[in-house]
Amino acid sequence: MGSSEERVVAVIMVGGPTKGTRFRPLSLNIPKPLFPLAGQPMVHHPISACKKIPNLAQIYLVGFYEEREFALYVSSISNELKVPVRYLREDKPHGSAGGLYNFRDLIMEDSPSHIFLLNCDVCCSFPLPEMLEAHRTYGGMGTILVIKVSAESASQFGELVADPDTNELLHYTEKPETFVSDRINCGVYVFTPEIFTAIQDVSSQRKDRANLRRISSFEALQSATRSLPTDFVRLDQDILSPLAGKKQLYTYETMDFWEQIKTPGMSLKCSGLYLAQFRFTSPHLLAGGDGSKTATIVDDVYIHPSAKVHPTAKIGPNVSISANARIGPGARLICCIILDDVEIMENAVVIHSIVGWKSSIGRWSRVQAEGDYNAKLGVTILGEAVTVEDEVVVVNSIVLPNKTLNVSVQEEIIL
Repeated sequence: MGSSEERVVAVIMVGGPTKGTRFRPLSLNIPKPLFPLAGQPMVHHPISACKKIPNLAQIYLVGFYEEREFALYVSSISNELKVPVRYLREDKPHGSAGGLYNFRDLIMEDSPSHIFLLNCDVCCSFPLPEMLEAHRTYGGMGTILVIKVSAESASQFGELVADPDTNELLHYTEKPETFVSDRINCGVYVFTPEIFTAIQDVSSQRKDRANLRRISSFEALQSATRSLPTDFVRLDQDILSPLAGKKQLYTYETMDFWEQIKTPGMSLKCSGLYLAQFRFTSPHLLAGGDGSKTATIVDDVYIHPSAKVHPTAKIGPNVSISANARIGPGARLICCIILDDVEIMENAVVIHSIVGWKSSIGRWSRVQAEGDYNAKLGVTILGEAVTVEDEVVVVNSIVLPNKTLNVSVQEEIIL
């Protein structure tokens, strides 16, 4: 164990409005990190996981969003968890490692012995205290959370090879064209402050190369990496790959769930994973119902205290209902996220769908999809203030805000 005097800080990368286009139309209304999964903002899950790290001094959120978009959330979560949470806005893209380095003076204010780095769009059980314990055992500069996936899906991520006995990272390659390994990088790390020296070395080498070499315009066009700014440093290609096999980096494998939240469909899947986790970590957040005075609840369901649900409704599994929603008599909800101020009228059915803020679904209407979370139209998404009139069926479709549907639609994007 580390000494009780050692302090730890956590940095969560939240991205910005320049990214997240795949999350539309939901990201038109709210920054993606604040979109609710299992009734809590996406970024809330890694933040509450950080709370379990021993001797945690501070949590930093780093991104490009305007500070006002995070101000309210940051102050409320700081009060709730009794841990200081601070939002740091990047002036320009610096890369995943460069963004960390850009705020090194602030991050080192508490003289931490270890720095956690997490990506906001990762959904997992975040075994952070266990990672820290393993990292202290390994020594070295950093430990990466890894998971075993299918050989077919591995190439979408950073693949890595580790020593089966020592867990040392031996080889790392980002999204390889040929199969390297079925172990992938989960986007969760713990580092010692030496990481800042490693990032600085990359910047310095790049400056030196730029000064030494006068490349022709043809060569400049051929290589994108040669034109990278000296302060733009990527964690995967610029730090992890070169340091692999040098007894600097190690891996910690999770046997639990892990997903990356790139699309609204994946947010629906991840909401279900977090709801299932609540059964063990936060059972008080899950709804219960016996079908008499309250609605019939099937498996893991979150219902905001201000939502009004008719006793004859049947809800679940994997349903999250946000503030001030109104669920009418006989409604059936399966595998869906219902956002604030939504009204679902009597005998309406919602399956594999996300229903946007202030939307309304009429009597005997159906809003549904096949539930292929990776397909573009695998879940149905209604943007803000969409009205689905009585007896209308919406299947595998995306509807942008402020639309009224009075005829049934299937596999359409309604702009």
